[in-house]
Amino acid sequence: MEQVLQSEHVYRGRVLNLRLDSVRVHNGQVSLREIVEHHGAVAMIPLDAANNVTLVKQWRAATGRVMLEIPAGTLEPNEKPEEGAPRELKEETGLTAGRFDFLVRFFPSPGILTEEMFLYLARDLSDGEQTLMEDEDIEVVKLALDEAIARIGTGEIADAKTIVGLLLTREKIR
Repeated sequence: MEQVLQSEHVYRGRVLNLRLDSVRVHNGQVSLREIVEHHGAVAMIPLDAANNVTLVKQWRAATGRVMLEIPAGTLEPNEKPEEGAPRELKEETGLTAGRFDFLVRFFPSPGILTEEMFLYLARDLSDGEQTLMEDEDIEVVKLALDEAIARIGTGEIADAKTIVGLLLTREKIR
């Protein structure tokens, strides 16, 4: 385990903070850790009765490309994942779910990021209108689960939470 000697926030933002930690490592040397602090996020795999999944297609500045992903969003400070899941599903897709089954929680990039992701299977879906934020431009895409999984192999689906979610969903419904 590393001993934190000093911690300094060099950036505080709306979605994340950047913290620099000076740490003493196992051999006694001092090293610097760059830590991105994040409130956590929730993601859902909306699955209908015919085993179709609803995905969202949107531009991601960090990757410089349009990504095909499961709906997801940042939790508000102190918000419980089971409260954030219905809100984010409705905002991004217009869907409401009669049932949310918890699948897994994981850390997408634990080497630099404190974000913890909570993943749910959303079922018993009802259609509605998206309630996007001002800066969001999201296209809703519905695919058969098997087709979505095939797109992992082609690289069209390259987002970690989406890959995890789709593969876990396949295992859950078998």
